Amino acid sequence: MNKSDLVDVIVEATKVSKNIAEKTLNNILESIMHALKKGETVSLIGFGTFSVRHRKARTGRNPKTGSALQIAASQVAGFKAGKLLKEAVQKG
Repeated sequence: MNKSDLVDVIVEATKVSKNIAEKTLNNILESIMHALKKGETVSLIGFGTFSVRHRKARTGRNPKTGSALQIAASQVAGFKAGKLLKEAVQKG
């Protein structure tokens, strides 16, 4: 499922126009990204939690040459699935 498919699901479930459903989804995603940029955690009870994680600097290897290279520290987005999501996936 991609973003367009998700918009179609929203349209079907809520009977709103496709334009409104797409704007709503975009606003939700932008709100999550904005919160993560500020270092906040976004918790959707039952679904999961989005958070910012710190990745330490480390030494890596160039797979082509095998030479060592330094990989800088970075901030990455993380997601931890909630109980209801885990259960839904397990049941298939």
